[in-house]
Order: sequence, then structure tokens, then C-alpha cells
Amino acid sequence: MEKLEGFEFWKKTLKSAKYIVAPMVDQSELAWRMLSRRYGAELCYTPMLHSSVFCRDANYRADSLQSCPEDRPLIIQFCANDPEVLLKAGLLAQDHCDAIDLNLGCPQVIAKRGHYGAFLQDEWDLIEKMVKVCHENLKVPITCKVRIFESIQKTVLYAQMLEKAGCQLLTVHGRTREQKGLNTGLATWEHIKAVREHLKIPVYANGNIQYLPDVDRCIKDTGVHGVMTAEGNLHNPALFKGIDPPVYQMGEEYLQLVDKYPCPVSYVRGHLFKMFQHALQVHLDIREMIGSGKSVECFKTAVLLLKERCLEDIKKYNERKEEYKSDLPHPYWICQPYVRPTPEQAEENLAKKVPTKRQIHMENPPPELAGLSKNKLKKKLRNPYKNFDRTPGRESFDRCVECTNPRGKRCDFQLCKSCCKKKVLTETLDCIGHNILVKTRKEKEMENDLKEKELNNIEKSALERLSENNVTNQIEDCDKSDSEKCLNNSSYDFLSCKHTEDKEQAIVNMTLEDSVKHCGVQSADSTNSL
Repeated sequence: MEKLEGFEFWKKTLKSAKYIVAPMVDQSELAWRMLSRRYGAELCYTPMLHSSVFCRDANYRADSLQSCPEDRPLIIQFCANDPEVLLKAGLLAQDHCDAIDLNLGCPQVIAKRGHYGAFLQDEWDLIEKMVKVCHENLKVPITCKVRIFESIQKTVLYAQMLEKAGCQLLTVHGRTREQKGLNTGLATWEHIKAVREHLKIPVYANGNIQYLPDVDRCIKDTGVHGVMTAEGNLHNPALFKGIDPPVYQMGEEYLQLVDKYPCPVSYVRGHLFKMFQHALQVHLDIREMIGSGKSVECFKTAVLLLKERCLEDIKKYNERKEEYKSDLPHPYWICQPYVRPTPEQAEENLAKKVPTKRQIHMENPPPELAGLSKNKLKKKLRNPYKNFDRTPGRESFDRCVECTNPRGKRCDFQLCKSCCKKKVLTETLDCIGHNILVKTRKEKEMENDLKEKELNNIEKSALERLSENNVTNQIEDCDKSDSEKCLNNSSYDFLSCKHTEDKEQAIVNMTLEDSVKHCGVQSADSTNSL
């Protein structure tokens, strides 16, 4: 089969995709891609993969290629600085995707140390070789994602070089490689527009996308064929649908997909922190639960508790809106973007921040600690019983009753961690010493399931009560002056017009009151006990 190129590739293979989820390290995994596709994303990228590790590590390769039939179109992104290694990685991945993307835009320090991403920006000969060898030898197209130069002219020449080398689709992030962290600032669409006007291949724009209208405005201002977003999608995965759903709803749906498409706990924690960015500023105990959670079940408990708290606050908000004052465009329980502070604001916030770590005073250490390095001194002051003597035979350990390994000193069953884990999993027990709490976790799962069913029944009841009051006839021409009559006259009870929305809202408020009475809101003490 002949390889499609340029606009033919964009139209037929990518189906003229306009809404794109960016490649994000540790954050554009399968579960998140499927949630994004559910809410309007038309093309997704994998997280950036290291081409050399991908070639030599089968386990890394298997984890990176996790996908499903519904996860298409899909582009796999690699970072690389060697044409042969990139080609080898592309050959291993080409049967699992619709294109291979070369990362030329990562501005992080790790990219500088590894000599890839935006730090290849000045080595045009090397970049040209990598793109050309993939274009000539892969059976899927090669695409690129880049950052801009300060000069528009140099940015255009850079893009034209990539097109000439064989790049079939170019994504342009409208920031320089120096624009990161506190100095991120706004992306420049003028550079992207200039690139679009001078290339004969599809161009995607990246940068300054927080809401769906930003996507339409970007396409109109630059003429690009699609818009890619990263942070906007992380804070609101329904961005491309143009809706702002409750944060707890997105959290529940994401965790359901994690059950179906497992991923590391660190990925899940990162997504919840992003989605709940504003909510966790209000409910600090839930933030602590997510930060210390070590399983998906812990996160489900936190999301369920957040849902209860949000329902309580929604009820109060509907009763007394004037008391809720915030700098946010929406109430905290609504998915919305996070606006980065300016460098000046960041410094001011840092000065106000109260240190959370215990201070270690090392100016005048005790005589018996003299000679220890600064790092060892810190450890010794934190833990006076710390012993740095590694002499063989210094300490003897009791053996595990099941094998020859040393047993855990605090193990409830006098086993090593491996044997203890097998025992508690098989017999559904808890081991406090090894912190393997199988029995407790299952009890929490059952409790969460019951609570979730109760909340779902309450929401279902709300919908049913609304449907019972729905119209059997529709009044098309209702005069605005008749609103009082429309709501108070009993002859209008089974009719509907635009004035009955207030009556329906009153029913929702009553349902929210019921939810709080039935479910209650846990106190901070009970939360900590979780």
C-alpha cells in the first residue's frame, strides 16, 4: 500500500483532525486519551518516548505501545539525536500507529542534558538527516513538533527545511525554548501564521488554548488546519466539547477508564491534581489524601468525598450566590483553566509561603557527629538512631518463617515482605508492619461502592422528578410579561415554556438538599482516618 503524504495523509488517515491532544510526558497515556476522545478530541499523541530506551527495553516498549482499536488516529512521538536509533524505534512502532512524530520542542533541563527536543534547534543538518531517513524508510509518515525562534524569518526557514526533508505535518508551538516555568508567558501566533503561509503541508498550532472559543479564534487568526492543547486539556478534558463539567464527574470517569486501561499510580495522581487544581485549594484534607494515596482505591475515596463536599457547596451557592466571591471565572467545582502567575506574582507568593518541612539546624552539631557529611548530618539529626556503619556482620536478622530472607521487624506474621504479600493477598488480611492493607482496602471499596450507588440514586431521582414535570405541549410564543402567570397559574402545570426553568431549578435544589441529608459530609477527622 502506497504511503500517503501531506494533505492526503491529513484528510484520509487523520480524517481532517482539527482538535488534537498534545504529547505529554506521563500524562497522555491510554486512559487519558480515551477520556479526551470521549469529549471531542479527534487526534491524540502518546507521551514522548525515548527512542534509545524504546529500542533496547522490551518492557518499556510494551508499556509505551498500550492502545486499543478505538484509540485511533494515533501518533507516537519520539525524542532522539541519532538518525539510526530513531529509524530503528520507528520501525518497531510503525505497526501500532498512524505516524511517527519527532520531538523538537521539549524545553526542559532534562532535554538539554539528554541533547534532544528544542536543544537540537540549532543543529539543522542532524535534524534533516533524522527526518529524511524516517521519510524514506518508514511505511507511515514522519511528522514534527517544534518551537519558534525569536525571528519570524528564521522560524519560517526552519519549517521549510523540515518540509523539504520529508516532514508531512508540522506542529508549531508559539513559544521559544526559553519560555518555560515562571517565564512561560503567552504564545506568539504571528510566527505560526507565517509558517502556515509558507508551507505546503498541514500545520497545527499549539499555545494559548484554554477554552473552545480560543480554538476557533486561533484557526481564524493563523489559518492552521488544527489546534493542539496540553494544559487546557489537563484542566478540562471536555474542552473540545465546549462544556465545563463538574470536576468530580471528570474524576469519576477517568478512574473508571484507569480500571479498564491500567497505568502507574503517579500518572493518576498527576491528573487528579491538575483537574482538581482549584477545588484542592478549598479542601486541603482531600489534597493530602490524593498526595499520600498509593492506589486507585485511595483516589476513588478522595473523589467520592470531593463529590459530597461539592454537592453541599452547590446547595449553598444556589441559596446565597452573593456570598460566593472568587477571582475564578466559575465556581471551584467546575473544570476551568489555571492561569500561571507572572514572575513578579510568583516571587510574591513564594515570600508568603510558610515552610512545611521541619527545619534542620546544622551550624553547631554535637561533638559526636563531627566529621559527618552535610547529607549524613541531616539524616542523623532527623533520626538519632540512624547508623551509617556498613561493616559486614554488624547486625544479625531473624529469618522469615517461609524462606531464607530476613523477616520484617514489624511484620505481624514474621515474614519477609514478599512472603507477607502473598499471604495477605491469599487470605485477605492486613499487615501493619509492611503497610499491606488488603482487608482494609476491600472494606473501603465496599463502603465506597455503597456511597456511590446512593449518590447515583439521588442524581437519578433528580432526573426522574424533572422528567415528571416536563412538558407534554410546548408553548412557542410565550410573552415575557406572562412569566408570573406562567409559573403560578395551575392551568400551566402541564405546559412548558422558557419561564419554567426556575421551577425546574427549584426541583434540583430540593434534590441537592436531599443528597446532603442522606449522604452527609465527612469531617476533617473522619477524612484523616481514611
